[in-house]
Amino acid sequence: MAFSSRTFVMLEILFFVIFALGTKALALEWTAKYAGPITLIFTLMVLTLHMRNQGKSWAQYGLKPLKGIKPKLMVIPQALIVAISFALAVGSVLILTNVFEITALAQVSEGVEGRFGEVRGNLPKFLMWLSIVWISAAFGEEMFFRGYLVTRLKEALPNSRVATIIAVLIPAVIFGFGHYHYQGIRGFVMTGLIGLAFGTSYLLLKKNLWPVILVHGVVDSLTFTALYLDAS
Repeated sequence: MAFSSRTFVMLEILFFVIFALGTKALALEWTAKYAGPITLIFTLMVLTLHMRNQGKSWAQYGLKPLKGIKPKLMVIPQALIVAISFALAVGSVLILTNVFEITALAQVSEGVEGRFGEVRGNLPKFLMWLSIVWISAAFGEEMFFRGYLVTRLKEALPNSRVATIIAVLIPAVIFGFGHYHYQGIRGFVMTGLIGLAFGTSYLLLKKNLWPVILVHGVVDSLTFTALYLDAS
Protein backbone atom coordinates (compact mmCIF):
# COMPACT_ATOMS: atom_id res chain seq x y z
CA MET A 1 0.00 0.00 0.00
CA ALA A 2 1.40 3.37 -1.01
CA PHE A 3 2.19 6.03 1.59
CA SER A 4 -0.73 8.17 0.44
CA SER A 5 -3.10 5.21 0.83
CA ARG A 6 -1.79 4.49 4.33
CA THR A 7 -2.26 8.14 5.23
CA PHE A 8 -5.85 8.02 4.00
CA VAL A 9 -6.56 4.93 6.10
CA MET A 10 -5.07 6.57 9.20
CA LEU A 11 -7.20 9.68 8.65
CA GLU A 12 -10.27 7.48 8.20
CA ILE A 13 -9.52 5.64 11.46
CA LEU A 14 -8.95 8.92 13.28
CA PHE A 15 -12.24 10.29 11.98
CA PHE A 16 -14.31 7.33 13.16
CA VAL A 17 -12.60 7.16 16.56
CA ILE A 18 -13.23 10.89 17.13
CA PHE A 19 -16.75 10.46 15.76
CA ALA A 20 -17.45 7.64 18.23
CA LEU A 21 -15.96 9.51 21.19
CA GLY A 22 -17.77 12.71 20.26
CA THR A 23 -21.08 10.90 19.84
CA LYS A 24 -20.61 9.25 23.23
CA ALA A 25 -19.85 12.59 24.89
CA LEU A 26 -23.11 13.97 23.51
CA ALA A 27 -25.04 10.83 24.47
CA LEU A 28 -23.70 11.01 28.03
CA GLU A 29 -25.34 14.42 28.38
CA TRP A 30 -28.65 12.78 27.61
CA THR A 31 -28.37 9.31 29.13
CA ALA A 32 -25.37 7.83 30.92
CA LYS A 33 -26.98 4.40 31.10
CA TYR A 34 -27.47 3.87 27.37
CA ALA A 35 -24.76 6.14 25.95
CA GLY A 36 -22.50 3.24 24.96
CA PRO A 37 -25.08 1.25 22.97
CA ILE A 38 -26.43 4.40 21.28
CA THR A 39 -22.91 5.47 20.30
CA LEU A 40 -21.93 2.09 18.88
CA ILE A 41 -25.09 1.57 16.87
CA PHE A 42 -24.98 5.08 15.39
CA THR A 43 -21.24 4.84 14.62
CA LEU A 44 -21.66 1.44 12.96
CA MET A 45 -24.51 2.76 10.82
CA VAL A 46 -22.32 5.60 9.51
CA LEU A 47 -19.35 3.27 9.11
CA THR A 48 -21.44 0.75 7.15
CA LEU A 49 -22.59 3.48 4.75
CA HIS A 50 -18.96 4.54 4.32
CA MET A 51 -17.96 0.95 3.54
CA ARG A 52 -20.70 0.57 0.96
CA ASN A 53 -19.54 3.75 -0.77
CA GLN A 54 -16.10 2.13 -1.01
CA GLY A 55 -17.53 -1.13 -2.33
CA LYS A 56 -16.69 -3.01 0.87
CA SER A 57 -18.68 -5.04 3.36
CA TRP A 58 -18.32 -6.39 6.89
CA ALA A 59 -17.26 -9.72 5.41
CA GLN A 60 -13.85 -8.08 4.85
CA TYR A 61 -13.76 -7.10 8.51
CA GLY A 62 -14.41 -10.45 10.15
CA LEU A 63 -18.07 -11.24 9.47
CA LYS A 64 -17.34 -13.83 6.82
CA PRO A 65 -20.33 -15.94 5.68
CA LEU A 66 -20.22 -19.39 7.28
CA LYS A 67 -21.16 -21.49 4.26
CA GLY A 68 -21.80 -25.14 4.99
CA ILE A 69 -21.96 -27.09 8.23
CA LYS A 70 -18.20 -27.43 8.83
CA PRO A 71 -17.41 -23.68 9.18
CA LYS A 72 -20.36 -23.34 11.55
CA LEU A 73 -19.20 -26.25 13.71
CA MET A 74 -15.63 -24.93 13.73
CA VAL A 75 -16.80 -21.82 15.56
CA ILE A 76 -17.07 -23.90 18.76
CA PRO A 77 -13.39 -24.99 19.01
CA GLN A 78 -12.33 -21.56 17.79
CA ALA A 79 -14.40 -20.01 20.56
CA LEU A 80 -12.47 -22.15 23.07
CA ILE A 81 -9.29 -20.37 21.98
CA VAL A 82 -10.97 -17.01 22.58
CA ALA A 83 -12.30 -18.21 25.94
CA ILE A 84 -8.80 -19.23 27.05
CA SER A 85 -7.40 -15.82 26.07
CA PHE A 86 -10.26 -14.17 27.96
CA ALA A 87 -9.54 -16.25 31.07
CA LEU A 88 -5.86 -15.32 30.91
CA ALA A 89 -6.74 -11.62 30.69
CA VAL A 90 -9.12 -11.73 33.64
CA GLY A 91 -6.78 -14.00 35.60
CA SER A 92 -3.85 -11.63 35.14
CA VAL A 93 -5.85 -8.78 36.70
CA LEU A 94 -6.87 -10.96 39.64
CA ILE A 95 -3.25 -12.05 40.17
CA LEU A 96 -2.00 -8.46 40.03
CA THR A 97 -4.68 -7.44 42.50
CA ASN A 98 -3.97 -10.20 45.03
CA VAL A 99 -0.20 -10.56 44.75
CA PHE A 100 0.68 -6.86 44.65
CA GLU A 101 -2.36 -5.73 46.67
CA ILE A 102 -3.30 -3.02 44.18
CA THR A 103 -6.31 -1.40 45.83
CA ALA A 104 -7.50 0.40 42.70
CA LEU A 105 -7.89 -2.93 40.89
CA ALA A 106 -9.81 -4.50 43.76
CA GLN A 107 -12.50 -1.84 43.99
CA VAL A 108 -15.62 -2.28 41.87
CA SER A 109 -16.87 1.16 40.84
CA GLU A 110 -20.22 2.34 42.17
CA GLY A 111 -21.05 3.20 38.58
CA VAL A 112 -21.48 -0.50 37.78
CA GLU A 113 -24.22 -0.89 40.39
CA GLY A 114 -25.76 2.41 39.34
CA ARG A 115 -25.97 1.31 35.73
CA PHE A 116 -26.89 -2.36 36.05
CA GLY A 117 -28.33 -2.70 39.55
CA GLU A 118 -31.86 -2.52 38.13
CA VAL A 119 -31.35 -5.95 36.56
CA ARG A 120 -31.31 -7.69 39.96
CA GLY A 121 -34.56 -9.68 40.25
CA ASN A 122 -36.19 -7.68 37.43
CA LEU A 123 -37.06 -9.95 34.49
CA PRO A 124 -38.03 -7.21 31.95
CA LYS A 125 -34.80 -5.28 32.65
CA PHE A 126 -32.80 -8.52 32.50
CA LEU A 127 -34.22 -9.41 29.08
CA MET A 128 -33.72 -5.84 27.86
CA TRP A 129 -30.05 -5.84 28.84
CA LEU A 130 -29.52 -9.29 27.33
CA SER A 131 -30.75 -7.89 24.01
CA ILE A 132 -28.47 -4.87 24.36
CA VAL A 133 -25.55 -7.15 25.25
CA TRP A 134 -25.82 -9.20 22.07
CA ILE A 135 -26.59 -6.31 19.72
CA SER A 136 -24.31 -3.60 21.11
CA ALA A 137 -21.58 -5.44 23.03
CA ALA A 138 -21.12 -8.83 21.37
CA PHE A 139 -21.73 -7.70 17.79
CA GLY A 140 -21.26 -3.93 18.03
CA GLU A 141 -18.06 -3.76 20.06
CA GLU A 142 -16.41 -6.64 18.21
CA MET A 143 -17.31 -5.23 14.80
CA PHE A 144 -15.90 -1.80 15.63
CA PHE A 145 -12.95 -2.46 17.95
CA ARG A 146 -11.68 -5.74 16.52
CA GLY A 147 -13.18 -6.08 13.05
CA TYR A 148 -12.76 -2.48 11.92
CA LEU A 149 -10.01 -0.90 14.03
CA VAL A 150 -7.60 -3.85 14.19
CA THR A 151 -8.00 -4.61 10.49
CA ARG A 152 -7.64 -1.01 9.32
CA LEU A 153 -4.68 -0.30 11.60
CA LYS A 154 -2.88 -3.32 10.16
CA GLU A 155 -3.57 -1.94 6.69
CA ALA A 156 -2.38 1.54 7.67
CA LEU A 157 0.89 0.41 9.29
CA PRO A 158 3.92 -1.24 7.66
CA ASN A 159 3.78 -5.03 7.63
CA SER A 160 5.81 -5.94 10.71
CA ARG A 161 5.46 -7.63 14.09
CA VAL A 162 5.60 -4.28 15.89
CA ALA A 163 2.85 -2.92 13.64
CA THR A 164 0.67 -5.93 14.46
CA ILE A 165 1.16 -5.35 18.19
CA ILE A 166 0.23 -1.68 17.77
CA ALA A 167 -2.83 -2.63 15.69
CA VAL A 168 -4.09 -4.79 18.56
CA LEU A 169 -2.95 -2.53 21.41
CA ILE A 170 -4.51 0.78 20.30
CA PRO A 171 -8.09 -0.58 19.96
CA ALA A 172 -7.67 -2.36 23.31
CA VAL A 173 -6.73 0.91 25.03
CA ILE A 174 -9.66 2.74 23.42
CA PHE A 175 -11.93 -0.16 24.39
CA GLY A 176 -10.77 0.07 27.99
CA PHE A 177 -11.15 3.85 28.03
CA GLY A 178 -14.72 3.45 26.80
CA HIS A 179 -15.57 1.60 30.02
CA TYR A 180 -13.71 3.92 32.38
CA HIS A 181 -16.52 6.45 32.93
CA TYR A 182 -18.61 3.98 34.93
CA GLN A 183 -16.22 1.12 35.77
CA GLY A 184 -13.28 3.20 36.97
CA ILE A 185 -9.60 2.19 36.81
CA ARG A 186 -10.39 -1.48 37.48
CA GLY A 187 -12.77 -1.55 34.54
CA PHE A 188 -10.29 0.28 32.33
CA VAL A 189 -7.53 -2.25 33.03
CA MET A 190 -9.82 -5.29 32.95
CA THR A 191 -11.64 -4.42 29.72
CA GLY A 192 -8.41 -3.17 28.15
CA LEU A 193 -6.74 -6.54 28.72
CA ILE A 194 -9.86 -8.34 27.51
CA GLY A 195 -9.72 -6.18 24.38
CA LEU A 196 -6.09 -7.19 23.96
CA ALA A 197 -7.06 -10.86 24.30
CA PHE A 198 -9.95 -10.57 21.86
CA GLY A 199 -7.86 -8.63 19.33
CA THR A 200 -5.07 -11.20 19.46
CA SER A 201 -7.58 -14.04 19.08
CA TYR A 202 -9.17 -12.27 16.12
CA LEU A 203 -5.85 -12.22 14.28
CA LEU A 204 -4.89 -15.76 15.32
CA LEU A 205 -8.19 -16.98 13.89
CA LYS A 206 -7.40 -15.27 10.56
CA LYS A 207 -9.70 -12.29 11.13
CA ASN A 208 -12.77 -14.32 12.02
CA LEU A 209 -15.12 -12.40 14.31
CA TRP A 210 -17.72 -15.11 14.90
CA PRO A 211 -15.89 -16.96 17.71
CA VAL A 212 -15.03 -13.66 19.41
CA ILE A 213 -18.64 -12.46 19.18
CA LEU A 214 -19.86 -15.77 20.61
CA VAL A 215 -17.54 -15.66 23.63
CA HIS A 216 -18.22 -11.96 24.27
CA GLY A 217 -21.96 -12.55 24.17
CA VAL A 218 -21.89 -15.66 26.36
CA VAL A 219 -19.64 -14.04 28.99
CA ASP A 220 -21.81 -10.94 29.23
CA SER A 221 -24.99 -13.06 29.28
CA LEU A 222 -23.67 -15.14 32.18
CA THR A 223 -22.68 -11.95 34.01
CA PHE A 224 -26.16 -10.48 33.68
CA THR A 225 -27.78 -13.80 34.57
CA ALA A 226 -25.74 -13.91 37.79
CA LEU A 227 -26.77 -10.33 38.54
CA TYR A 228 -30.43 -11.09 37.84
CA LEU A 229 -30.29 -14.07 40.21
CA ASP A 230 -28.38 -11.90 42.69
CA ALA A 231 -25.46 -14.34 42.57
CA SER A 232 -21.83 -13.35 42.93
